[in-house]
Amino acid sequence: MKLTKTFKAFFKSEKAGGLLLLFATIFSLCLANSPFQTEYIAFWETQLAHHSITHWINDGLMTIFFLLIGLELEREIYNGELSSIKNAALPIFGALGGMVVPAGIFLALNFGTITQNGAGIPMATDIAFAIGILSLLGNCVPTSLKIFLTALAVIDDLGAIIIIAIFYTSTIAFVNLFIALGILGGLFILNRMKVHNLFPYLIGGVIMWYFMLNSGVHATITGVLLAFAIPFGDGGKKTSSYKIQHFLHKPVAFFILPLFAIANTCIAIDSNWHEGLNHPNTIGIILGLVIGKPLGIWLFSFLGVTLGICVLPKDLQWKTIIGAGMLGGIGFTMSIFITLLAFKNDGEEVITYSKIAILIASFIAGTAGFLWLKYTLKTQLKK
Repeated sequence: MKLTKTFKAFFKSEKAGGLLLLFATIFSLCLANSPFQTEYIAFWETQLAHHSITHWINDGLMTIFFLLIGLELEREIYNGELSSIKNAALPIFGALGGMVVPAGIFLALNFGTITQNGAGIPMATDIAFAIGILSLLGNCVPTSLKIFLTALAVIDDLGAIIIIAIFYTSTIAFVNLFIALGILGGLFILNRMKVHNLFPYLIGGVIMWYFMLNSGVHATITGVLLAFAIPFGDGGKKTSSYKIQHFLHKPVAFFILPLFAIANTCIAIDSNWHEGLNHPNTIGIILGLVIGKPLGIWLFSFLGVTLGICVLPKDLQWKTIIGAGMLGGIGFTMSIFITLLAFKNDGEEVITYSKIAILIASFIAGTAGFLWLKYTLKTQLKK
C-alpha cells in the first residue's frame, strides 16, 4: 500500500511534534517544581485583556490547531483513507470502541458524582504523541498500521470535537451563536461561488471566532467549521485548502501544541500528590486510557471484521491492533483540553489531579504500546 505525499508530510510533522511535546512537558513540570515555581506558575496566570495567558492559548491558539484537524479530516474524507467505505470502516469501528469503552469504564466509577462530567477525558487520543511513539519503531512498522493509527486518531479527534460541542457547552447566548452561524453560512456561499482567495475566509473566521467565544459554545469549534468552509477543490497544491494546511503544519506541531503543553502542565506536585489517585475520577481516567482504549479499539475492530463490515489488512494481526490501541491510550493534549472544560467550575484541585492522572496514564500507555509493538512486529518479521 502506497503512502500519499500529503500523508507522508503529515506523519513526518506529527512524528517530530510528538517528540517536542514530550520535551515541552518535562521542561514545564521541572520548572513548576523548581525554585522558580511561584514566578513560573504566576506567569501563565498573567492577565491580558481580562483573560490569562493560558486562557488565550486554550481558547485562541488552539482554534488554529482545530482548524488544522478539520482540514486534515476534510482531506481524508475527500482524497484519503476515509474516502473509501472499505478503508474507513476499520478505523471508524476502532475509534468508536476507543471512545465508548473508556467512557463506560469512567462512568461506571463516577456516575452520579460531581466528577461524572469527566467521561470525555479518557475518550481522546493525542495524534502527535501516538505517531511520535510509533515512529520510534522505525521501518518495521507496516504501512497499514501507520494509516490505521492516524485515521483512528483523526476520527477520535472528530468524536472529541462533537463531545465538546454537545456536552461541554455552557449557557448559550443565541444571538451571538446565530451571528457566528450566519457568518459561517456566508463563507459557505463564497465557497459555492468558487471564491478561492483565502483572505475573506480568514477574516470571516476571526469574526466568527469572536461571536462563538461569546455564545457559550467553545470557541475552538470555529476552527473545524472554518476548515469545511474553505474551498477544497481537487485537493491539489494550488487549492486554498492545501495551501493553508501545508502552511499550518509546522506552526501547530512546533509552536502551538508545545506551548499548550507547557502552559497546561505547569503543575506544582506536592508530597501528597498520590492521594488524589485514590479518587474514582483519577482511577477512571487511568483505567479508561490504559485498559479501556486498547480493549475498546480491539473489540470493536474485531466485531466489525467478524460481521463482515470491515477488512483486516493482510500485513496486520490482531496483536498489532492491540498495540495500536495501547498507543491510542495516550490522551495528553485532547484529554487535558477536555479536563479544563469538564471541571472548570469544580476547582483547581480536581483539574490538577486529573492532569496528573492523564500524564501517568499516557506514560503507561505509550511505554506499553511501544514495548508491545516492538516485540510483536519483531516476531512478525521473523516469520
